[in-house]
Amino acid sequence: MNTSVEIVKPSGNLDVTQSQEFRKNITDTLEQGAKIVLVDFQNVTFMDSSALGALVSAFKTLRASDSKLVVCSINEQVRILFELTGMDKVFEIFPNQDEFQKTIFARN
Repeated sequence: MNTSVEIVKPSGNLDVTQSQEFRKNITDTLEQGAKIVLVDFQNVTFMDSSALGALVSAFKTLRASDSKLVVCSINEQVRILFELTGMDKVFEIFPNQDEFQKTIFARN
């Protein structure tokens, strides 16, 4: 099975000023035929609740299109935000891109 994977790599501070563009970058991957979207947070230094809301909105959009959104490389601040809001139970979180790829290849 060949699964189309697109990677979105935001950087810097994900806050109210960037949240809509962040959401659009994720949902635009649907037009590219992505069945799995990996959001790699390696270069993100901070994420606020508006960016988390944009991520959840994108998650719902992808799920409605039978696509999947997963995340990797979250830092301590993002991890705490996910845990406090229960999003760590919603999103599949990988330590890094390598672990994501190993898992995806093992499933297919």
